Amino acid sequence: MKLSLALGLLSIIGGADAFSTSRSFSPRIKSQLHMATAGSLGCRPIGIGSAAPKTIITNSDLEDVVETSDEWISTRTGISQRRVLQHEETIKGLATDAGKQALEMSGVDPEDIDLVICATSSSDDLFGDATSIAAALGCKNAMGFDLTAACSGFLFSTVTAGQFLNNPSNMKNALVVGADALSRWVDWDDRNSCILFGDGAGAMVLTRDKGSHGVLGYSAHSNGGGYDELNLGYCGSPRMVATPGDGTTLSEGSYKKIAMNGREVYKFATREVPRVLNEALEAADLTVDDVDWLLLHQANIRIMETVASRLGMPMEKVITNLADYGNTSAASIPIALDEAVRSGKVKKGDVIACAGFGAGLSWGSAILRWG
Repeated sequence: MKLSLALGLLSIIGGADAFSTSRSFSPRIKSQLHMATAGSLGCRPIGIGSAAPKTIITNSDLEDVVETSDEWISTRTGISQRRVLQHEETIKGLATDAGKQALEMSGVDPEDIDLVICATSSSDDLFGDATSIAAALGCKNAMGFDLTAACSGFLFSTVTAGQFLNNPSNMKNALVVGADALSRWVDWDDRNSCILFGDGAGAMVLTRDKGSHGVLGYSAHSNGGGYDELNLGYCGSPRMVATPGDGTTLSEGSYKKIAMNGREVYKFATREVPRVLNEALEAADLTVDDVDWLLLHQANIRIMETVASRLGMPMEKVITNLADYGNTSAASIPIALDEAVRSGKVKKGDVIACAGFGAGLSWGSAILRWG
């Protein structure tokens, strides 16, 4: 089962001359989508895990693939390398590995997981991977579905799972997975896109807890008026079926490569992300001063620097592993959070202001208290 909120991903090099600026869009100055902003949910995160492919492609490696250089890539994006799935490897396998780690940290038995949501724009199965991931993990009693919202997907899925746990129901534990393999959908002859993306998966366990809330506030938005600036569109080929008479021409399915207008997406992200973070903080009755860590979708270091500056937060409080992984779309936030928790940087009780943003266009924020 697949819940399609938006298709695509965020891929950006802000200010790079190579990007087209063929069309501009003007998302609303102040969103009216107040219904998607609310305060705390009765659940908390208690386990995190991540997995990435073993194959690494460095910036220097790409110098043999397209006309580029390590210096050109790193200064414009903050990326030094990316990890990619090889032909026989699966994103479902990475998601399962990440889920195992998250379950182990949480101490929750797989059979006690009631819900599995997989945030992805690049599932192995077009019908969705969540149910297969649940089965591979031994989550025999879980309902599962995929949620497609590009690089906003993990936070949208976290809030969706939180709603299930917060509402009166029998659900007590949820596993939220963010997993993408966008190396499958980039043009490896285009130096503006192939340098950006990596593959990976992250997973987080949420448990119902009405007394100690861990999702403190959230806000989410979308604007289809910006769809043309970032998308991964359908591209079918004619297929004649010999029905009676002249036959019927159907469409045999496939997809195009990632298409983006980097400058416009950069402007969108640096404008809307500080706003949505402030909306979520207000919903949580918190201020920037209450935040221990800022965790943004790992798309571009320039976006992180600009957003942190506009919020008045030092870069020392920004969690980033972009240099080592590139843009892993829905996986980027949980992978970065997993590393921060396991390294001891993020401690129990820390407040983490998270924001995802990407295709749709979509953007959202969730304020988490860890543990």
